[in-house]
Amino acid sequence: MINTPKGILIATGIFAPDIGGPASYARTLAARLAKIEPVTVVTYSSVWNSPQDDDLSFRVVRVWSRWPKGIKHLIYLFKILGQTRDARVVFALNAISAGMPARLAARFHNKKFVVKVVGDAAWERAINTGRTSLMLNDFQKIKRKGWTAILHKLQFQLCKGAHAVIVPSEYLAGIVKGWGIPAEKIKIIYNGVDFKGSELSKEEARKKLGITGNILFTWGRLVPWKGFRMLIKIMPRLTEINSFFRLVIVGDGPDRQALDTMIRNLGLGRKVILAGKKNHREVADYLAASDIVVLNSGYEGFSHQILEAMTAGVPVIASASGGNREVIHQGENGFMVRYNDEFNIIEAVRSLWNSPETREYFIKEGKKTVSYFTAEKMFKETISILTNLPN
Repeated sequence: MINTPKGILIATGIFAPDIGGPASYARTLAARLAKIEPVTVVTYSSVWNSPQDDDLSFRVVRVWSRWPKGIKHLIYLFKILGQTRDARVVFALNAISAGMPARLAARFHNKKFVVKVVGDAAWERAINTGRTSLMLNDFQKIKRKGWTAILHKLQFQLCKGAHAVIVPSEYLAGIVKGWGIPAEKIKIIYNGVDFKGSELSKEEARKKLGITGNILFTWGRLVPWKGFRMLIKIMPRLTEINSFFRLVIVGDGPDRQALDTMIRNLGLGRKVILAGKKNHREVADYLAASDIVVLNSGYEGFSHQILEAMTAGVPVIASASGGNREVIHQGENGFMVRYNDEFNIIEAVRSLWNSPETREYFIKEGKKTVSYFTAEKMFKETISILTNLPN
């Protein structure tokens, strides 16, 4: 009798106790899959081991993330090679740091391989290193050079060799298709939200956070294309609409110092608050304290922030970028604005602030929108793909 391998190996770049959306996703998916067949998670990790791993229904193999680059990636590859032999499917949660070694291991052991693509790794590196100022759509049209070209080729080859490529939006499906990946291989599974709002009232949340006034809230990694600089720039104009407005930015990243400097130079120390990195529970308190969420991003594959704001009952103004168009319906459950368009953003804030009825309508319709993007649906569709791959 032939012994058919069973089980799924999940390759991820982050896992609990480290904080982040992919870490939560990997843990929940693994727990659900473990009810069906054996599961092993291989992850980079800020800790050698975690006592919580003993209580999980699946195995976690950790690679210390503080090893030097190259060494940690080689260790990760060897760990995955050792774990893939008895697996049926290898599922990578990103295309490069986890995806490349996962693909090599799957190919070596002749296993089925699935990858989740949540962005363009070549573009992200190019824009974060200052090698391009183009947004993702325009970046797809130019000739890539150097390391950017290498990354693009790697992620293309990765997707080409996968049995299925999971993306979180129609927008990203179009990007991946533009790389030359057949449409039938691309599976769209919208991200779901399991965000739990704060139990605090608006007044209680503001008191807890030590913030007075009416809060315009935004959050994310502090990188140039997230559009935080424009929000700071127009803050003097926004305070003409309401002198009690406070712009609160939650997050951390390479743009932190530049934003700090900008706030000081504009004399906005009492109007703009850089609150630093916060966990989900803390973000829930900030949302509870907020009047309007403003997301001015030049790129979004699919925005968790929009769904989290809607869950928390905060009206949303978001840039018409990427997957945002698949969540926001203009004037129905939120306002869409042009990315970094000073006039457009100011007028959207003015219109929303001056119309309590519109804010309440957006809140009501936002909660309806969230019901279409549930975590239950996301995990059910993902598990269906992983357990029903064609031979």
